[in-house]
Amino acid sequence: MKKSIAELKDYVAQTRRDIVRMVHGVQSGHPGGSLGCAEFLTVLYQNVLRHSPDNFNMDAKDEDVFILSNGHISPVYYSALAHSGYFPISELATFRKINTRLQGHPTTHEGLPGVRIASGSLGQGLSVACGIAQAKKLNKEDKLVYVLMGDGELQEGQVWEAVMYAAHNKVDNLIATVDVNGRQIDGDTKDIMGFTDLKSKFEAFNWNVISMDGNNLEDVQDTLSKAGVLSGNGKPICILMNTEMGNGVDFMMGSHEWHGIAPNDEQLANALAQNPSEIGDY
Repeated sequence: MKKSIAELKDYVAQTRRDIVRMVHGVQSGHPGGSLGCAEFLTVLYQNVLRHSPDNFNMDAKDEDVFILSNGHISPVYYSALAHSGYFPISELATFRKINTRLQGHPTTHEGLPGVRIASGSLGQGLSVACGIAQAKKLNKEDKLVYVLMGDGELQEGQVWEAVMYAAHNKVDNLIATVDVNGRQIDGDTKDIMGFTDLKSKFEAFNWNVISMDGNNLEDVQDTLSKAGVLSGNGKPICILMNTEMGNGVDFMMGSHEWHGIAPNDEQLANALAQNPSEIGDY
């Protein structure tokens, strides 16, 4: 059953709590981008994906598939998977610990339900998603493949090879979302290797392009629905998702510095106080 906006807000708050607690617990991880994508992953997993958490398998036959390309934001990914029923929420407490299934970057050899590719080597997720989407078309499935990338990740050349490939092969069951937060580990993307107009770039490669406010639940819900309607029309779909790195935790917002820094005890308490939730911590 789909969640209401009020319910989604509670899940987003809980996801933020999970993120900062996971990263704080081992003083390692990437809270900034994870917090910025909390709304997107919540809506995607709670209201959009046609998937079967209780019957997870690597084939994903007759299911939608999500691929996380920017694998360093694993905290938000793991939270979304746990709250969708892929594995016990209590397992979030094992993040980045010895022998955990919840590695800093998602991997497959531990057999964590919900994870179908190892990711974190940036630039590869879109290529994988292209292959999965083509396989579904060959198998006459009507399901969609979603992939999330970071805007800094678009500095990888393999991304643009995949962009060209998807359009040429009319992979129109593919929905690629770019987290446009304008920041990466070393600074603002405009200072590291800036883009001019991402919309025009993707359109030049013959993609359908739509934009959304990734930190607005209603807009995320509406835009993902629109993207689904656009599928099957001969072109892959790109969603340019504007977000704020560190969204929902005021002292983490407005800077790239929290890309990969863990909060201390006082900062954790501050972040948790800003995000009350009735769902409950692990």
